[in-house]
Amino acid sequence: MALLAKDIAIHMIERGTGASTLFLHGAPDSGEMWNGVMERLDGRYHCYAPDLPGFGRSEVPADFQATLDYMASFIDQLIERYAIATPLNLVVMDFGATYGLAWAAAHPQKVAHLAIVGGSNFSSRYQWHGNARLLRTPVLGELGMATLSLSAQEKMMKQNAPLVSPDYVRSSYELSLSKAQTRRMMLKLYRSINPKDFVGWEERLHELTARVPGLVLWGDKDPFITPEYAESFGISNVEHFPENGHWLPLEAPEIVAQRLESFFA
Repeated sequence: MALLAKDIAIHMIERGTGASTLFLHGAPDSGEMWNGVMERLDGRYHCYAPDLPGFGRSEVPADFQATLDYMASFIDQLIERYAIATPLNLVVMDFGATYGLAWAAAHPQKVAHLAIVGGSNFSSRYQWHGNARLLRTPVLGELGMATLSLSAQEKMMKQNAPLVSPDYVRSSYELSLSKAQTRRMMLKLYRSINPKDFVGWEERLHELTARVPGLVLWGDKDPFITPEYAESFGISNVEHFPENGHWLPLEAPEIVAQRLESFFA
C-alpha cells in the first residue's frame, strides 16, 4: 500500500489491531526490518512501518531536505495522511530515530510511549564513525557508493553484524542499496546532519522523556554508535545487550517484541 507525504509516494507496511505503533527503520534498510518484531505484536497493536524516502519501495524527489525540521514535518504529514491515531507508540533506530525523535520533540502531545531500539546518533556529542566520515567526504563518498556491491555489503555485515541473517542482507541490498536513489539518499542523510544541529532539539527531547514513558534497548557491540550514548536521551529505562550490535531488532526480534509489549502494557 502506498500514500503520498510531502508529495512523495511512500510504501507502508500495516498489520494488526490495537494501539497505534509506528516503527521507523535505519539506513540502508526498509520497513521490512521490523517484520520479525511486528508479527509478534500485531495481536494487540496496530503496527505501521513505512519505507522512509529513498529506501525500499518509497520514492524521493531530488530536492528532499534531510534537515531535522523537514524530517519532523514529513513524519507528521505521514501520520496525518495515513490517519494514524495519536498519541501513538513510537519505535525508532538509526536514521529512523533522527526522523522520529525530531518529530516527537516537535509534537510531544502525539507521543504515548517512546522506544529507541538500537543505535541513534541524536546527540550534539556524537562523533561520526569511519564509514560515515568516508560518506561525508565529497568524491570519496560518491566513489564508495558507486562501487558498493552485494559482496562488499555482505562482507561488511558479516564483520559488523554477524547475527543478522545472510538472507536478510541479500534481500535488503536488492530492495534498497542496489538502487541509485537509495545511494544518493544515503549520502544526503550523512551529509545533511551535523552534531551541532541537535543543540536545542536535545533539550526538547528531554522535556518529552521527562513526562512520557521511554525505553532504550541497546546492542553494546554496535560498531557505529557506542554504548555510552544509550544514556543520552533522558530515559532512565535502559537495557544493554552485551552480545548484540547495531541491528538489534533483526538480531533478537523475539526479545525486542517481548520488551516492547511489556513496556507498552
